[in-house]
Amino acid sequence: MKSLNHIFAALLLVSLIACTTPSKLTDDTPRPTSTTTFVTDSLKQTNSTVADGNVVAINDMLIDRAAHTATLLPNGQILIAGGFNGSENSLSSAELFDPASGKFLLASSMNYPRQSHTATLLQNGKVLIAGGYGHNGEYLSSVELYDPLIGKFLSTGQLTIPRAGHIAALLNNGKVLLAGGVGTDWTFLNSAELYDPEKNTFALTGNMIVARESHTATLLEDGKVLIVGGHKGRQSSISIYSSAELYDPTSGLFTSTTSMLTKRHKHDAVLLEDGRVLVVGGADERDDDGQYSSAEIFDPRTGIFTMIGNMNSSRYKFQGTSILLRTGKVLLMGGASVTEIYDPGTNTFSKVVDGLGTTRLFATATSLPDGNVILAGGYGTNISASANAWVFQP
Repeated sequence: MKSLNHIFAALLLVSLIACTTPSKLTDDTPRPTSTTTFVTDSLKQTNSTVADGNVVAINDMLIDRAAHTATLLPNGQILIAGGFNGSENSLSSAELFDPASGKFLLASSMNYPRQSHTATLLQNGKVLIAGGYGHNGEYLSSVELYDPLIGKFLSTGQLTIPRAGHIAALLNNGKVLLAGGVGTDWTFLNSAELYDPEKNTFALTGNMIVARESHTATLLEDGKVLIVGGHKGRQSSISIYSSAELYDPTSGLFTSTTSMLTKRHKHDAVLLEDGRVLVVGGADERDDDGQYSSAEIFDPRTGIFTMIGNMNSSRYKFQGTSILLRTGKVLLMGGASVTEIYDPGTNTFSKVVDGLGTTRLFATATSLPDGNVILAGGYGTNISASANAWVFQP
């Protein structure tokens, strides 16, 4: 079984790193010294092509990592957990980004190494860490809670089904929906379950209409969750979806809704201020060679997807790095070297920075209380996880 797990781990790594951008990986942006913080005006760059803000390099994380999670804590710090930094090297380590100092600080480690897991901030201020791939590629059912008051991860319960590459969405009732992903023996999952923080239990809920990995989940204003795109299968047997479905917490059921105009996986989705959902990027069966610059919007009032203008750069492998800003615009930092902003008022994309010096795949982006956004980690064309980090300053 151990050798079989190694095979699965190798397949996982191939799926994560295959077909990245063919250009040479460089980083021409000067990295700051350990005493530099991003909060000083002297660090602001002047090479923005729009007036919405700029991007500057900040202190590196303590450890190279990709396919990790980043969660804004109630105290304003960011919890960075897990990921991988090499072949079969899932990480149990964690660190905290402190905006006051602009530095990453060592945190206590998780109880299990994991990558491609989910991290969800609960209403009680704790962070639910669930599933993912373990150090030898095993599918994890283990769950732990990070308590910022004591600064530790505590083992708690088990998923009903081991899963990695799934989605997690905090519902209005405080429960967490976990759906899809990949399970034991490389099985693509249509199952979903609910975590109840009051009872500290997991229970199965209705199944998705199709099994999905590399999909997105967006909590809508009416409390339902929009599930979009994704895929089932690998390589020549892969099926990429244009379909979408809605999860209703009241009934516990998934129902189909209108499909996207483009099939896509490894894309991103974000709720706009007016209640619509922006869906951007992703790829077709060719992965890197099939990256999209296209975008479309789902309107819950009509249940219809509508194509809008293209991004300035194609991007994929960037789920969770599209950030709604205070202005109502959307910042796109991951999946490409170009940073840009979507304006829903004009349906246009404008470049902020032509390039970070490197493409960031499976990185994280987190909005701070002051409106700044931290982009951390990920990997580029040399298939090596990075500790590099940047801040977007409005």
